[in-house]
Amino acid sequence: DAPKMDDRALFRYPPDYRVGELKTALDWSAYPGAGGGFQGAIEMCNNNGACRKLEGGVMCPSYRVTRDEKHVTRGRANTLRLAISGQLGPDALASDEMMETLKLCVSCKACRHECPTGVDMAKMKIEVLAARMAKHGLSLRDRLVSYLPRYAGMAARFAPLLNWRNNSPLLRRLLERVAGISARRALPAWRRDVFEPDAEIVGPADGREVVLFADTFNRAYERENLDAALRVLVAGGYRVHVPRPADDARPLCCGRTFLSAGLVDRARTELDRLVTTYGPFAARGLPIIGLEPSCLLTLRDELLSLRSDHAATSIGAHALLLEEFLVREAQAGRLQLRLGPIAGKVLVHGHCHQKSFGAFKSVEQALRLVPDLAVETIESSCCGMAGAFGYAAETYQASIDMAELSLLPAVRAADPGTLIVADGTSCRHQIADGADRAALHVARVLAMSLDTAQSNPQSLSPRKGIMHV
Repeated sequence: DAPKMDDRALFRYPPDYRVGELKTALDWSAYPGAGGGFQGAIEMCNNNGACRKLEGGVMCPSYRVTRDEKHVTRGRANTLRLAISGQLGPDALASDEMMETLKLCVSCKACRHECPTGVDMAKMKIEVLAARMAKHGLSLRDRLVSYLPRYAGMAARFAPLLNWRNNSPLLRRLLERVAGISARRALPAWRRDVFEPDAEIVGPADGREVVLFADTFNRAYERENLDAALRVLVAGGYRVHVPRPADDARPLCCGRTFLSAGLVDRARTELDRLVTTYGPFAARGLPIIGLEPSCLLTLRDELLSLRSDHAATSIGAHALLLEEFLVREAQAGRLQLRLGPIAGKVLVHGHCHQKSFGAFKSVEQALRLVPDLAVETIESSCCGMAGAFGYAAETYQASIDMAELSLLPAVRAADPGTLIVADGTSCRHQIADGADRAALHVARVLAMSLDTAQSNPQSLSPRKGIMHV
């Protein structure tokens, strides 16, 4: 009683398959079909099932912990295909059922890189979130997370008061009930001494000019990373611009938090401010250097889905992570950075977006330039924190399960003297919460190497004192 092999009613695209007009928030013109190409982006999935692998690479973190087709890239793409073709009813993109299949998507962008057909589920999720937000509005948690760049400066003034939440079980439970933020999570600690350089230009007057992008997370919570990056760049002989926006209303932002809630227009507003400020620097060919992978790489990805003008594409072409820039400069023979030895071992976890954009190798290369430092990479998938994903009460356990696949066991097994490096702010917080270990940004390790060079200059040979790749 097996069905006929040529029964088209059983095909992925049945005879009556049609996609109506779709109003989309992002630019999908690189693809064919309805919705300005959104249809074509969805139909890039050919059901090859590469996303169902359980080892190697990153894709797909949610499938690795659930083993459920609903929570894999292929299942999501098929659900989207059903939605845009009207097979799930009206307003299917904004439906609870659509959100259920995307609930555990951590927007790691691994499918963009590892899928043979390049399915970009992270970008499709933004489109779905935009449709849902337009119909249902924002939850309190979404509002708190998405608008973080707008209120971070004000919140810093009340750091001691806001940090009470982490020390009070009662406040933790209250915030979980009111906003859905897991009581089992410690929130990033606010601080009053946010990153604010004394001048907009730092470094030698005759140094090669670069721009440092101070993202919201490092600016508000971990200024030590930006301080270290600034110090490393100046020590390398660069003249560093840390420009303020023309309106001087608030620090620049990549719009990432707004995109994570589907607030595409808000993200576009932030990116417009950024393009206005950084555009002239990019036009002069200056590198735009960032620390947080999810923020900096937004300038090479989502920015170009929101703006296609020359200024935006120029910024995308000049946007580099700190380690990418340093390794490139070292390979070109332009970097004169005196690094001292660090005897020991460093264990490195790569941010998902670094891996997706081929930027992770530069982290390993930059660390290997520190004399006497042994570098070992953790073969891990997503850390599971993924921005606000790991803080949400309903996805907290999935977040931990993802981290327990390989990252947390590897960190726990490391010798207490081993340095842990993770460039992503979410990754560092997951490691702190799950393994009780402090992870460092690569900029901090390079700054430590500068310290050993200064305290013991005899340890440097002329060859060791210069970064060579």
